[in-house]
Amino acid sequence: MLIDKAQVVFKGGKGGNGKVSFRRNKKGPDGGNGGDGGNLYVVAKSDIRLLSQFTREDQFAAENGIDGANNQRSGAKGKDLEIYLPVGTALLDAVSGKELFELSFEGERMLVCRGGKGGSGNWESRSADNPVPRKAEPGQKGEVRELVLSLKLIADFGLIGLPNAGKTSLLNELTGAHERTANYSFTTLSPALGVFNRKVIADIPGLIEGASKGRGLGIGFLKHIEKVKVLLHCISCESEDILKDYQTVRKELFSFNPNLEHKKEIILLTKTDLVENKTIEKATELLRKKNETILPVSINNWESLEALKEMLKSFD
Repeated sequence: MLIDKAQVVFKGGKGGNGKVSFRRNKKGPDGGNGGDGGNLYVVAKSDIRLLSQFTREDQFAAENGIDGANNQRSGAKGKDLEIYLPVGTALLDAVSGKELFELSFEGERMLVCRGGKGGSGNWESRSADNPVPRKAEPGQKGEVRELVLSLKLIADFGLIGLPNAGKTSLLNELTGAHERTANYSFTTLSPALGVFNRKVIADIPGLIEGASKGRGLGIGFLKHIEKVKVLLHCISCESEDILKDYQTVRKELFSFNPNLEHKKEIILLTKTDLVENKTIEKATELLRKKNETILPVSINNWESLEALKEMLKSFD
């Protein structure tokens, strides 16, 4: 199952403590400084399944700095930690919900938590007023952030539509994916993916009226549609109101993000093997007022599947 959301705690390393020590002849201090704690970075990688690492562990910290030593020896800096996240991951503050930034391209590297500064040893702390300090500074704590990691899929094609519109079955036929199907609402509880002709197809969970306001599976999955290049809008020929089904989904898309109105859309009339030809023709005429690109298709009709494949191949 694809994990598209995770809550984590990231920490910079703690700075090492300064050292209190004196030369053997006791003529002066020689305690070294503690090393700085390591920084924690996130790095974007083209692997959409990387959020699954947070199902096993949800706290990550860079290495702590090493304490200072005698003879004015400073402790080593803690090693930085890089956490790999999928391209398209947004990092949000878990308390305020404010988005901090989004990883947009392969290799993008962002600092999330700075390591704490190492404490000064008593050699560094000496002064005219206190030439023989008998205390050293402790290392500072690193930054701590509790974050929500939210993945927005970057796919070439997104299968959308009401529950039971045949999206998952189409994904299985086109890509050889093995997603479960059943005749009930919300069959797909997380985005399913497949690859056809080196292009990624995402099966976006079924939308219902009110989804943009959080009803049903809510906006947790609407976000994935923002990054999809072409929408494959599936509408079952068995529907009692084809036009209403179309308008319901479109309304939820626009309510969530008005810019989705301009995204390329292909209407797929699904389950054509279950109805008569006149039903398909009537549905096509109704929808043509909304979109010129309409393709009747059935997973049980080889010719219709081949026509769909050729259409998908035509997109660069």
